[in-house]
Amino acid sequence: MSSFEEYYYKNIAYQVRKYRIAAGFTQEQLSEKLSKNDKYIGHIERCERIMSTKITIKLLDILKLQPSEFFDFEKSYKW
Repeated sequence: MSSFEEYYYKNIAYQVRKYRIAAGFTQEQLSEKLSKNDKYIGHIERCERIMSTKITIKLLDILKLQPSEFFDFEKSYKW
């Protein structure tokens, strides 16, 4: 995995956790809403799995997030 991929997936994991907690969902509840097994979000948050675009869109819909809000990472990547 390239350093940019690592940066990207770690930030996705952070964003999923941040917005899941803000919405008041457990990992299991959010996994269920995504029609995934109960460990799915835990795997995403630990960077053990990669979300597809389809699941990302469903996640943003469930959490009522704009893509620009979700992908606004706190730290910029240093090229």
